Amino acid sequence: MSEPVPFTADKVTAALAAIDALLAPFQRSDAPGLVIGIAHHGQLLYRRAFGMASLEMGVALTPTSRMRIASTSKHFTSMGIMLLVEDGLVELDAMAQTYLPELPTLSHNGPTVAQLLAHTSGWRGHDELWVMAHGMTFCHPGPGMPAMARQSELNFEPGSQMVYSNGGYHLLAKIIERVSGLSYDAFLKARLFGPLGMPDTASVTTDLDVHPGLAGLYMPAAEGGWQRGLYPCELDGGGSLVSTVDDMLRWLAHLRAPTKTVGTPQSWDALSAPTTLSSGSTVTYGYGLARHPYRGVEIIHHAGAVLGATSQMLSVPSHGLDIIIMVNGAPIAPSSFACKVVDLLLEEQLEPHETRPQAADFPGLIGQRYHAPATGHVISFADVAGKLAMSWQGNAALPMHHGDGKLWLGLQDLPVNDLVLQASDLDPAKTNESLTLFEGGHARRFERLDQSAPDAATLAPALCGHYHSPDLDATARMELIDGQLLLTVQGRHGQQAAVLTVLSADVMVLTSTDPLLARMGRSILNVERHADKVLGLRMDTLRTHNVHLIREESRA
Repeated sequence: MSEPVPFTADKVTAALAAIDALLAPFQRSDAPGLVIGIAHHGQLLYRRAFGMASLEMGVALTPTSRMRIASTSKHFTSMGIMLLVEDGLVELDAMAQTYLPELPTLSHNGPTVAQLLAHTSGWRGHDELWVMAHGMTFCHPGPGMPAMARQSELNFEPGSQMVYSNGGYHLLAKIIERVSGLSYDAFLKARLFGPLGMPDTASVTTDLDVHPGLAGLYMPAAEGGWQRGLYPCELDGGGSLVSTVDDMLRWLAHLRAPTKTVGTPQSWDALSAPTTLSSGSTVTYGYGLARHPYRGVEIIHHAGAVLGATSQMLSVPSHGLDIIIMVNGAPIAPSSFACKVVDLLLEEQLEPHETRPQAADFPGLIGQRYHAPATGHVISFADVAGKLAMSWQGNAALPMHHGDGKLWLGLQDLPVNDLVLQASDLDPAKTNESLTLFEGGHARRFERLDQSAPDAATLAPALCGHYHSPDLDATARMELIDGQLLLTVQGRHGQQAAVLTVLSADVMVLTSTDPLLARMGRSILNVERHADKVLGLRMDTLRTHNVHLIREESRA
């Protein structure tokens, strides 16, 4: 790319008018909305709010409204850890158990503090464990650490791959508290928000907490209208921060600045430096931020999503362009819109948009499903609006990217990890009996599943009965009801029920009977057998793998 061209007044005026036009439909008095800020080299270009902060009270959003930034919180946690590293109180290569001795040792390779920061620790997340056993039952802060300390397995060997983990960042928040002697919120205020002039940024642990100026969280109700968003688990570390446009633009300017008010430049650089896995491959995620090219310019960014709130923070360092978008329920994808803002302001200096692979060019993949025997994971391929799309773990198929000899879905598409196929390994014209997929940098062999599958009634005699899971601290029951297999997991405080879609005798897709959870995603169930006898089941969500449900013989 050539040297950045200075913004002209006419270009900025035209771009901001286009942004106004795109956001005008969200300026409503009967729906939640969004707040957006754009700055260029620290100079404010755009700062507006659309829609409502409180539907109940008829209060509109303003640019000073405090909004949940969800997982955009993660790199603040990372910077807190890096400050403790600078203080000599935390070591990146130290085992997490050094600071959290209640965690069991499940591998001699980690998790280390650095692996928690990079999502390469393999540790399961407290939030997904809670939902697997309790559904959307709300819990007050407290169960997260005991749930993770109860685990008997990791998702994978530490350092071998990346899988995005809210639980890993919850552990990092606990390390901050143990080492500093302060609460997570108090530490960030003392070491980051105070020195950087961010008075409206704070950690709000649950959606029950009331804070001045904080916008409500809203989701579409099944019967029409709106309902409140209420995340069932504690959010500290991975997604608890609330902030404003002004605070976040101030933070972004400091993130890019060569001179730092707090922390060393090396600590700030580590937030977005690529991570090298034990295999030698790299992923474009560092300690809480992703850094990669977009249309020929490098962007640094992170998105966030909880129930009723989404966000996107994005910077184009070479052009000094900073964007923050915070949404409290409006039907807009902030990540896509942030890229649209980049397009409008930098169009003359960007490369053409990527060309997505056409489904017609890969007839051998369309309609096929593949299963990884080593992990139990499932992928499938579909035609979505003429584009080649891939489904992960039974969820909606997403259009793939194509370039540099690869087909992939990235972390920006699916908040799990990078999923990559080498195009040279495929014969696009014929049905491939096996594929090698790189999951977060780790190669996995997938084998094609037959299109035909046994019906539920045929499988019921072997599968129906009672199970239990020490890792979930829960029991489970499989039943055949109205010709469908139903798995109900019962935790101490709630339950989660899911209908099974049979892919093969040993592989099924779980769809929650809770409409909200069904919209959020599906899971995979693998049957464990020995000599045709069912010994148990293995459950896999998007980010939690191999949770065992053990067959109870006496009650089968």
